[in-house]
Amino acid sequence: MEEKLIYGKPIADRTNMETKAFIDEMKKQGKRCPKVNVVLANDSPASLSYISGFEKLCASVGMAYTLTVLKESVSQQELNDVLDTISRDDETDGILLQMPLPKQINADEAILHIDPNKDLDGFHPMNVGKLWMNQPAFVPCTAESVMAFIDASGIDLKGKHVVVLGRSNVVGKPVAELCLAAHATVTICHSRTVDIEKEASRADVLIAAIGKARLIKSDWIKPGAVVIDVGVNRDENGKLCGDVDFDDVIDKVGKISPVPKGVGVVTNAMLLHSAIAAYKMKEMGKNI
Repeated sequence: MEEKLIYGKPIADRTNMETKAFIDEMKKQGKRCPKVNVVLANDSPASLSYISGFEKLCASVGMAYTLTVLKESVSQQELNDVLDTISRDDETDGILLQMPLPKQINADEAILHIDPNKDLDGFHPMNVGKLWMNQPAFVPCTAESVMAFIDASGIDLKGKHVVVLGRSNVVGKPVAELCLAAHATVTICHSRTVDIEKEASRADVLIAAIGKARLIKSDWIKPGAVVIDVGVNRDENGKLCGDVDFDDVIDKVGKISPVPKGVGVVTNAMLLHSAIAAYKMKEMGKNI
């Protein structure tokens, strides 16, 4: 069974090593250190825990890091102004607007005030449009992580049938376009898809991002398929699990990413990878 598993840690470690090596080289050359600014407007335990872990990761690779903390009562205009100011800061390479935002904030409006060339989340309409036009763009880190798992599986996407379960702007849509760019034939399924099990069972690569615990059973799986499970759920016993019923499908899959220890382990590494891309674009004139 172990040979079928694609773990996130080796992918994250390799990506972080590349990030650290680049930063070390910049320091050696006496150049400015890449910098990320995280904007936080909520004090939920989950957000604070995430921020703490992200700050430690930045420190471990030598990435400069700033946390901009705003009151939860912040107005739309105040947040917009803060993002405008950070976007104009020549020493900030990447901006991360921590979600969720307070209820009075329109996230779509706030994102418009992030410089598209510093938009690590890849949510700015300019980056979304560039992605779908197959131009260099920042891409949501979870979608980039999925592509890293597909690469680690060893499968060549050219001519393969990829089925994406879920159509979110964070995972489903961007990962579908990335697979299209790799010359796969892509089907996107969602809550209104007729006979979704049949569609899934035709996939050479099945990407599950629907947020329903252990929904996907073995009869959804084509024998030997690569399965990337993006779901993060709690079952009836409070145990962390994915969208895929791991125990039910393991004998049928070719490769599978587990939950936990899968895609979620890689996302922060991909964020810092994007920060390096932003730095290179600004300082060296290189495309993403």
